[in-house]
Amino acid sequence: MNECDKIYVAGHRGLVGAAICRVLEKQGFGNIAARTRGELDLTNQSAVLTFFEAERPDYVFLAAARVGGIHANNSYPAEFIRDNLLIQTNIIDAAYQNGTRKLQLLGSSCIYPKLAPQPMKEEHLLTGELEPTNEWYAVAKIAGIKQCQAYRRQYGFDAISLMPTNLYGMGDNFDLENSHVVPALLRKFHEAKVSGADNVQVWGSGNPRREFLHVDDLADAAVYLMKNYSDESIVNVGVGEDVSIRELAELIARVVEFEGELCFDASKPDGAPRKLLDVSKLNDIGWRAKINLGEGLSSTYQWFLDNQSTLRV
Repeated sequence: MNECDKIYVAGHRGLVGAAICRVLEKQGFGNIAARTRGELDLTNQSAVLTFFEAERPDYVFLAAARVGGIHANNSYPAEFIRDNLLIQTNIIDAAYQNGTRKLQLLGSSCIYPKLAPQPMKEEHLLTGELEPTNEWYAVAKIAGIKQCQAYRRQYGFDAISLMPTNLYGMGDNFDLENSHVVPALLRKFHEAKVSGADNVQVWGSGNPRREFLHVDDLADAAVYLMKNYSDESIVNVGVGEDVSIRELAELIARVVEFEGELCFDASKPDGAPRKLLDVSKLNDIGWRAKINLGEGLSSTYQWFLDNQSTLRV
């Protein structure tokens, strides 16, 4: 990529898209095309095609998606599969039709089989049953990856797909009904501390293990791979280490300085027992994560404190 190239970041106001924009701007890429949801409905094929015909971006980061935690996936299955299929199909096809040089699709580690071997290698995709609590999102994302591969094979379109692990960081969604585990727990512990509560309820047994990557690291990897990787095979993006949900909750309690009791509600679903990515391929390409979990949680909590009036809650 050259600094003068036009770059479209789909989902530039979201957690991932905003982080990618920050990295691009820091590296001197100033020609960034972006549209809010109100300005461009990515589920509208005609509108997306019109945008691409007018802007003709050289590079596309496809970070727009309908996302959420277990509760959101269980509650809105139709929207999760419909919206993600539409967004991906519209953008990938319009990019190809209008001369985009390269497109990058952001997937998620949650689309691997529920009982995939650990750590999960790229070749484990589609080797087993999906986790039922998020299969609608997973099916849509797998379709997006396959569309990228199909367009590369048939049309020679340079489309790549990344498989990030669980993300967190500044700009996250702190809505307790729809957020992921890190922002949900940060908010829960903060509110418990402020109210003087003597305990915090945590969904599930606390036993599942998860890997967490700061979104600024993911964005750095996304830009690096856009510059340095071109193949139909997916690439895992993570840190290669995991913690149990219990360990995560205890660490967040320390960061927030909540001194009450942690109560785990085993009647709530745990999701997959473990999700750890094998990141040896990513490391071989030349990229490694830099932000450790403790440092990342502390900076995310500080951002939460500084931006409470404008949070997505």
